[in-house]
Amino acid sequence: MTIPAPRLAMVAGEASGDLLASLLLKGLHARWPGTQATGIGGPRMIAEGFSAWWPSAKLSVFGYVDALMHLRELLRIRSRLRERLLAERPDVFIGVDAPDFNFGLETALRAGGLRTVHFVCPSIWAWRGERVKKLAAAADHVLCLFPFEPALLAEHGVAATYVGHPLADLIPLAPPRAAARLALGLGGEDTVVALLPGSRRSEIRHIAPALLQAAVQMAAAWPVQRGPLRFVVPVAPGLRPLLLPLLAKHAPGLAVDLVDGRSHEVLAACDVTLLASGTATLEAALFKRPMVIVYRLHWLNYRMMRGKAYLPWHGLPNILAREFLVPELIQDDATPQAIASEALAWLDNPDCCAELARRFETMHLTLRQDTARKASDAIATLLNA
Repeated sequence: MTIPAPRLAMVAGEASGDLLASLLLKGLHARWPGTQATGIGGPRMIAEGFSAWWPSAKLSVFGYVDALMHLRELLRIRSRLRERLLAERPDVFIGVDAPDFNFGLETALRAGGLRTVHFVCPSIWAWRGERVKKLAAAADHVLCLFPFEPALLAEHGVAATYVGHPLADLIPLAPPRAAARLALGLGGEDTVVALLPGSRRSEIRHIAPALLQAAVQMAAAWPVQRGPLRFVVPVAPGLRPLLLPLLAKHAPGLAVDLVDGRSHEVLAACDVTLLASGTATLEAALFKRPMVIVYRLHWLNYRMMRGKAYLPWHGLPNILAREFLVPELIQDDATPQAIASEALAWLDNPDCCAELARRFETMHLTLRQDTARKASDAIATLLNA
C-alpha cells in the first residue's frame, strides 16, 4: 500500500541526537518528499526542513546534578509539547535518544492514541537495565543501531528493528585524510592530534582541562626531528566562549587550532584523537583513528552512576568489540600524564594503528546497513498497521 507523506513529530537532544535525526530525516524525505516534521531539534535537523518549536540545546544536560538544575524548565517544555502534539496529532512521534526526556513524553502520547517510535535503544546492556520497562511502555517500535539489541528487547516484549548506524553510511570506508588536511590548512607531514572534549557544557568544564594539559605534555615530549605536532579542537556550537578561558588557563602559549564544528574533517585529518566518551568515539572508529577515551564528571554524578554499570567498557568501539581495543581513562585515572602517555604510545606504534584500522573497518561494514531505508521501512510498516 502506498502511504502518503506522513506528518512527523520528533525530539532530539544535544549535538549527537541532532546529527542522527538529520540523517534519518534525509532518508524519510527521500522516501516521502512531502514529509513534514516538527518538535525539538537542532541546526542539522532544521537544514533538512525540520520546524523546531524549541532548540535541541534545551535538552543538553548530563548527569543528576545538571538535570536537577534544569528540571523545572525541562518539565515545563515537555508538558507544553505533550499538549500541543495531542492536539495536532501527527502520524507518528519519533523520540531520538534523550530517554530521560522522551520516555515520559512517548508514554503519554501513546496513551493518547499516537504511534510512537524510539530511535536508539538505550544502553540497557551497559547500565540502568531497568529502563527497558519504561521503554516497553513508551514505544510501539524501537529502531536499533547495534545488531545485538533487537534480540535483547524481544526478551522483554519490545518490537524492534536493527537499522544499523547512519554514521556508518555517511562516513566513507576510506577516510579522506589528504582532502581533510587541505581543507583545514594542515600540512601533509604534520602530526595532528584532535581534541574532542564533548558537546555538553558540563563535559567542557570537566574534560577539556585534562585534554589541554595532556596536549601541553605531548608538545613538551615531542622530538623536534619528528616534525610539527599540531593540535586541533572542533568546537560545538555555542561552546567557544566556554572553551577559550580554559585554553588560556590550562595551555597558555600552546598553539591550538580551534575550528567551529567540522568534527568529521578533524577526525579524518588527525593521527590520533583524545576524546570524551560518547558518539564521538564511534565516529573516530569509523574514521579508523586511534584514540584515547576520556571521561570525567561531577564527583556526585560519578558516585551515583558507578555502581549501575554492567560492562567493563565505556567507549562504544570497545563495547562493540567486547574488548579494550583502545584505552579508556575514567574519572581519577584521567590525568594529563596518563592521557599524554597513551596518545604518544599510539604515535610511536604505526603497526598497532594499522591493525586497529583493520578492526575498525570490519566494525564499519557491520554497521553500514542503509539506515535511512531500513528505518523508513519500519515506520511504513507501523503506519500500515
